[in-house]
Amino acid sequence: MAGITARGIGLGVGLGAVTLAYSLLEARWYVLRRIQVPVLAPGEEPIRLLHLSDLHLTDHTEARVAWVRSLAGTRPDVVVNTGDNLSFASGVEPLERALEPFLNLPGAFVMGDHDYFTTVFRPPTRYLRRDPRTADSPEKQAEIQELPWQEVHDIQARGGWVDLTNTRGSLTVRGRRIDLVGVDDPHAKRDIFPASGRGRHRADAAPGAGGGTARTTTGAHRGPSEAVGLPAVQDARRQDLRLGLTHAPYTRVLDTMAADGVSLVLAGHTHGGQICLPGVGALVTNCDLDRRRASGLSTWPGDALRGVHGDRALLGPLPQPGLFLHVSAGLGTSPFSPVRLACRPEATLLTLVPAQELGEGQEKTRTSQE
Repeated sequence: MAGITARGIGLGVGLGAVTLAYSLLEARWYVLRRIQVPVLAPGEEPIRLLHLSDLHLTDHTEARVAWVRSLAGTRPDVVVNTGDNLSFASGVEPLERALEPFLNLPGAFVMGDHDYFTTVFRPPTRYLRRDPRTADSPEKQAEIQELPWQEVHDIQARGGWVDLTNTRGSLTVRGRRIDLVGVDDPHAKRDIFPASGRGRHRADAAPGAGGGTARTTTGAHRGPSEAVGLPAVQDARRQDLRLGLTHAPYTRVLDTMAADGVSLVLAGHTHGGQICLPGVGALVTNCDLDRRRASGLSTWPGDALRGVHGDRALLGPLPQPGLFLHVSAGLGTSPFSPVRLACRPEATLLTLVPAQELGEGQEKTRTSQE
């Protein structure tokens, strides 16, 4: 009996070691997902949108920087960044190099909590709680230092990307207007959804958990005033196409964006669960979004995309009101837990296409990876 128990323990230890080694490798096995999203009206030209999120850069993430730069070869029409660009302040210069090939393109961004505050060690078990923040002690919170968030902002804004920090905006693709709305990070309770018609003004929360006081500033370049008079791209409901950006896909934000007429929301934050189990998927999302939507495309409110057959998955029509939701599993991890399991680090090239191009009577989305 003792021999059997010892062998069992040995097998368990061995399996754990192999799993850990694989998860360390998988965290560096980057993948580009390609998804077609049937969100446009008939007759609209397809739009290629590159979604980046959760880079978590430091001065030791050169392979990640090089891989992101290589995505310029996908030739996107629009680039969207949904935040958490840094882990430490040493990631600012790598971030500038990572984004440099894209800053001549139309783009938009929001910030995440790890653009504002440095990453500190936290026990992985905290993420098994319904709200992991309840495990944080005041003493540990006091150790968190502010990051050079203004530099993170300026790298993107200097390239003409639209800052969607609790504001509205627009960008132009091939002479057509795409409307935008975004919020600061809901996970840090910094989100203030902008009222309609707020125009070129932005409510900026000063750095600090809980948001702080808002101040009004002039909107970013490529703002709504530049697109006045331009025809808008139309979505499948024959409304002006509106993209929504948020770092963390909290349900309160998704509900508000759906009511606001947003056509497609782009988010990150979840890391796709980071540790997933075959047949189970993500164990956590680190927010109140359900685990089925930890990454990938879904409708809101509606069903998450499951039941994929080959490279094809079916979606019903957009709910009224409703939207498509894309949650990126992101490219990085915390430096203190540099592992991924059954959840490769990713960027996504979403091709927005007319619904009719993917079949009569039902909308479909094709997914693939490379």
